[in-house]
Amino acid sequence: MNRESLSLVFVYSGEFAERVIRNLINDPSFCKSCGLYCDSCKYSVYSFVRNIRAAMQLQEPSKLPAFIDNPEKYMPVKMPKANLCITSGLHKDLLLELPNHLKRFGIKGLIVPIEDFNEVPSGLRKQVEENCQKLGLESAFPKPFCSLESSEDKPLISRFIAEFKVGRPSLEISTAKRGKREFIYSAIVRQSAPCGSTWYVARKLVGVETKKEVLYDAVAKAHHSYPCTATMNVDPEAKEPILHIGGYIIREEVEKALKQG
Repeated sequence: MNRESLSLVFVYSGEFAERVIRNLINDPSFCKSCGLYCDSCKYSVYSFVRNIRAAMQLQEPSKLPAFIDNPEKYMPVKMPKANLCITSGLHKDLLLELPNHLKRFGIKGLIVPIEDFNEVPSGLRKQVEENCQKLGLESAFPKPFCSLESSEDKPLISRFIAEFKVGRPSLEISTAKRGKREFIYSAIVRQSAPCGSTWYVARKLVGVETKKEVLYDAVAKAHHSYPCTATMNVDPEAKEPILHIGGYIIREEVEKALKQG
């Protein structure tokens, strides 16, 4: 007997979660990066619209008090049955309250992508993680979202990665020779960054020479052109912008695919 497919709810403020949602449902109007040269490389390939039970937008932090004594007042009154919640952009006090709210409605896991350190500083992340542990919820805090990987102690989140084929990107690349020079002949997306940028990077790699400096420049240009949603502000833990970490990840995965190809 086949097990039920994984179900999601989104609880968010701001634009980042909307970008992830539009990628997961494969909204045909979403990725316009190629403009007139779009060949619909990703459309009709997948859609997880049936897996997303709800997308609940809460008030933006700037419109709320700096400190909230009764955060439950601002939380959704009802939530549908689902396995996993993805959240971003919430007021810090609402994020602290969210695990309790999820437990109340039977949701068993929480993913908090960190695209900007100011939204989820390390102290807040630790508090939310500890609360999840006390409540028996799986949790992950990928920084950035495209760093999310499977782990044996997080079966639910690992299922999300496997079934939705998002997280740390994975590519399959083949090459061809023209004289003494080697070029990328095809680039197939096996797993995409949650924002969908991997599809765009893969398309822009076709025809690119594999010579390191040429390849690096092409990857960086495509990654910035999509564009990446991570901040350019220097992260105090990583000592560099989170956007750069996302760039290093896709570059490493391109190099890995070339070696395997």
